[in-house]
Amino acid sequence: MARKRFQDIMQHLRFDDMFTRRERAETDRFAAISDLWESFAANCISSYIPGRHITVDEQLFPTKKRCCFLQYIATKPDKFGIKFWVACDLKSKYICNVFPYLGKDPSRPSGERLSDNVVMRLMEPFMDKGRTVTTDNFFTSISLAQRLISRKTTILGTVNKCRREIPQSTKRNDRAEFTTQVFSTSDATLTVYVPKRKKVVYVLSSMHSVVETEDTTRRKPNTITQYNKAKCGVDMMDKMVREYSVRAGTRRWPVAVFYNMIDMAALNAHVLYQACTGVQERRVDFLVELAKELANSHVSEKKACKEQLLRQQPATPGPGKRAKCQINHRCIKNSASMRCVDCYKYTCGKCTKPMPWQCQMCADSADNAQSEG
Repeated sequence: MARKRFQDIMQHLRFDDMFTRRERAETDRFAAISDLWESFAANCISSYIPGRHITVDEQLFPTKKRCCFLQYIATKPDKFGIKFWVACDLKSKYICNVFPYLGKDPSRPSGERLSDNVVMRLMEPFMDKGRTVTTDNFFTSISLAQRLISRKTTILGTVNKCRREIPQSTKRNDRAEFTTQVFSTSDATLTVYVPKRKKVVYVLSSMHSVVETEDTTRRKPNTITQYNKAKCGVDMMDKMVREYSVRAGTRRWPVAVFYNMIDMAALNAHVLYQACTGVQERRVDFLVELAKELANSHVSEKKACKEQLLRQQPATPGPGKRAKCQINHRCIKNSASMRCVDCYKYTCGKCTKPMPWQCQMCADSADNAQSEG
């Protein structure tokens, strides 16, 4: 599209009714784009059936736009941004469910941890199917494992050593390297592993009833090995989304969120395309074709409007007027007096294609052969 048209679209781009936004913003901080975002999340849930392993983690979309729920996380490469809670399929990196973090949620029951509430909200459409959710130490707890088991869902994740369920005997720093200690309950199993001196890893699992160690020098437990394979779902998704992004400069946070939604939708579309067609296509090639197909309606409409305007003009210039050749294939700004019968552009004699001289019988026979073919 033309640059002016793009600038006009970006200047007037809105996602809700601005006259009722102030009223809705009193109860919903995400009111400026919440309707569109909820529709996107609902389509993500209904369009794909994830596998057994789902990873839950956070995504920090980098932006410094002024909004009341902007986050600062020092451990992230981009310190400032809008945080999203994401549930991602481990194998395909499909975004199964996502919603933003808007600060304190008044609808959350009192006494319920934020981490438990986030995991239960993300996994609600995929419960009671025997799936396993992989989390990090911010989410994992015994209470969450018990709630998931009641919904036929298991959990695998690291545990913060400050949790109350961690036994005091495991918090010693003088433990030998490559040693493993297992604590079991009726609902979950806690694996305590020492990969190196003065470092202890705690992994809680409700999918492993028996913990086995490898027959190697490091003697790594199978719970640690499984967690290392399943923990990278959201991180890989975030990396793939940033690799090919439509993000551009803007001063409004709803537009920044819209950019993130387009990137996520493009990744999900690629996963759905490969699952439905069975064709393994590079994502960059798929995104190029997707952009062309999305712009095809606008381009075809613009081309039809242009052809209609050309058809309304006379076939030859008016008396006393001269037209410039619009082809310039073999000439340099020659004058033209006739239009092309296909594109209706003024064409001089040098830029026309000479037709061979044919008799009527040969021309009729050629037309008949072409119609039969």
